[in-house]
Amino acid sequence: MPKYIAFLRAINVGGHTVKMEYLRSLFEALGFANVETFIASGNVIFESPTKNSKTLEKQIEENLHKTLGYEVATFIRTVKEVSEIANYQPVSDTVLTQTVAFNIGLLKDPVSAEGKQKLLPLQTATDEFYFNNRELYWLSRQRQSDSKLSNATFEKTLKAKATFRGRNTLIRLAAKYPDKHRADE
Repeated sequence: MPKYIAFLRAINVGGHTVKMEYLRSLFEALGFANVETFIASGNVIFESPTKNSKTLEKQIEENLHKTLGYEVATFIRTVKEVSEIANYQPVSDTVLTQTVAFNIGLLKDPVSAEGKQKLLPLQTATDEFYFNNRELYWLSRQRQSDSKLSNATFEKTLKAKATFRGRNTLIRLAAKYPDKHRADE
């Protein structure tokens, strides 16, 4: 059965506190197997026979909205995709050593050419953006809390929902849940 990772937006931020045990039970109630959570920021690992990630996203979003009473945008990735996201390095090692924060925005769809044209002018000497598949890579040479940019800025500019995770979180997820089929490819 395929293993997926759901990245949930609005879990344990902005006054929306959800215990991980409860979150796991909500995923189990949907019929998912081997449900686990990874740190308390809305990362849920599960198995499902469903092979369509859009179907899974919709099913999870509808159930969480109904159960929690607020919208929880959901971004599904396979373990293979998480490995690819974690290993994608858009800049040199030298640039990475100068980076204070390296966060990755997960989106439902790849950023359109129009979205890139609107977002790229927001880059500064301290904030750089890169795109790969359905991810936006945000490198900052300052603490992102000191940046004028935020998740809301990205969503408004791109006209799309997103959730951000630190690159180290994705590296840890990829290491903990390796793609077992990778060697067969």
